[in-house]
This record gives sequence, C-alpha cells and structure tokens, in this order.
Amino acid sequence: MNRLLEWFGQPPVDGPRATLLLRLMAGGVFLWEGILKFVYANQGVGRFTKLGFPEPGLTANFVGCFEIVGGVLLLLGLMTRYVTLAFMVEMLVAMLSTKISLYLGTYPLPPPPAPPVFGIWAVLHEVRSEYAQLLTSAFLLIEGAGVWSLDALRTSRRAATSRLAGAAAGPASAHDRADRRTIAAGQR
Repeated sequence: MNRLLEWFGQPPVDGPRATLLLRLMAGGVFLWEGILKFVYANQGVGRFTKLGFPEPGLTANFVGCFEIVGGVLLLLGLMTRYVTLAFMVEMLVAMLSTKISLYLGTYPLPPPPAPPVFGIWAVLHEVRSEYAQLLTSAFLLIEGAGVWSLDALRTSRRAATSRLAGAAAGPASAHDRADRRTIAAGQR
C-alpha cells in the first residue's frame, strides 16, 4: 500500500515539455465543462435528472465542482496522478451512463442532430470527447505532469531539501567524497 501511495505522490517529472499541451487540453475541457454545469441547467441538474441519477442537483453540483477544481489542478500540473485517476473513473461512468442507452435507442437526452441517432455508429461518434479525455488522463496518470508543472517544482524542492538535510547530518561518506573528487578531477 505504501508503494502505491508513493507512486501516486511522486510522479515522474522528467517527461517531454510537450506534456503541457495535453494538460492544457484535458484540464481546459474539464474546467469549462464544470463551469457549464452551473451556467446551463440542461448541462447540469437537467442532464443528471434525465439520466436518472439519484439526487441530481447534488450530483451535478459535486461533479461540476470536481471538474472545476480538478481542471485547474491539471492546468497547474499539481497532484496530477490523483486527479487523472478520478477523471478516468468519471469518464467511464459518463460513457456507461449515456452510451449504452444511445446504443439501444432508449437515450433519455435529445438525440444527435444528424444520423446516426442510435446504434454503434452513433455511440462511436458521440463518445469521442469522453474517449479523448479518458486516454489523455491515462497518459498523464502514467507519465506524470512533465517538467513544466507544479508537481516537478515540488519534487525538485523536495530533492533539494533532502540534499541539504543530508549535508547537515554530518561528514560526507566515503562514497560522497569519492564523487566530489571525480567531479573535481573532471573540472581540471
């Protein structure tokens, strides 16, 4: 269990700088979709009511707040693994709660504006946003937020603090002294 918590709490931060683009895409979409749940009732309470969620007002507000806060955290690259895991669960719930009924032709929401309006092709067309968010979140879960993130900044500060604490702990070990001699020899 400790290894799993350590894995979540210490994501890799040496990925490509372009990881920022994926965070901007996923975090931005989650952020504005969360805001839409409060701005338009048909995207929030109304949608959750039609889909048959229990306590649709509470559920819509919770999901909206989660998407806003989580979207901002993704944009900043903070607590990335925790946020993306939760977003992956949310995307799976969203797909299962809407696309099965779309496939069966019992979709409680307005049908897609153009054919196909039910069946596998309708599902494949309508699932594109959730699918993209799911896979982007999976990438960020595995690879971390990248070098341009608060996760990276936090990790570098933690490493610097550990080095300072080690230096203050006492005289350097034989290994540390050998490393310093090797570095000094290379600088001559």
